[in-house]
Amino acid sequence: MTIEAVIFDFGGVLTSSPFEAFTRFETERGLPIDIIRRTNAANHLENAWAKFERAEVDIDTFDELFAAESLALGAEVRGRDVLPLLQGDLRPEMVEALKRIKAQFKTGCITNNLPANAIGSLTGRSLYIAEVMVLFDHVIESAKIGLRKPDPRIYRMMVETLKVDPQKCVYLDDLGVNLKPARQMGMTTIKVTGGAQAIAELEAATGLKLS
Repeated sequence: MTIEAVIFDFGGVLTSSPFEAFTRFETERGLPIDIIRRTNAANHLENAWAKFERAEVDIDTFDELFAAESLALGAEVRGRDVLPLLQGDLRPEMVEALKRIKAQFKTGCITNNLPANAIGSLTGRSLYIAEVMVLFDHVIESAKIGLRKPDPRIYRMMVETLKVDPQKCVYLDDLGVNLKPARQMGMTTIKVTGGAQAIAELEAATGLKLS
């Protein structure tokens, strides 16, 4: 199979997963385990998280909606308290792999993100690192276009912009629900659980030496 493009999710793929930070937060505060993930997963197309990532609500509304949704599942968690947990650490080995891939293939990034400065204003640093973002030929951010994964339209926008056949694309994401539409379009998909695992599967898919 000939590969023409590799498309990445950002958080949990090029950075470490926020799930570890969620677990720490829950443990420290004596909250039910996985309350944050369960709140994110409930009604995942129309919940507070989905609306915020499509920039349909502001940070104050998100804070209140998330609190109500989590309370309905057993414990109140303020949305504002969750946002700083999203910032994982860059995975240097994945950035190096991206650089090697860019030398051979088209590259894209599809990220479900938050309205400008929603995280930066809380933590004092940007979620995205400019030196990494310039490695992509095209970036699609949910909060800028009002669509988010797993809406199939966001994947179609990427392949149309890159001018590639989905069947000649590799797509990486850390969430299975976001991989499904890409797979249905014909992309080779990789569910990322860690840097070494992702690189091994990328090497198999692309035929490149990435580490």
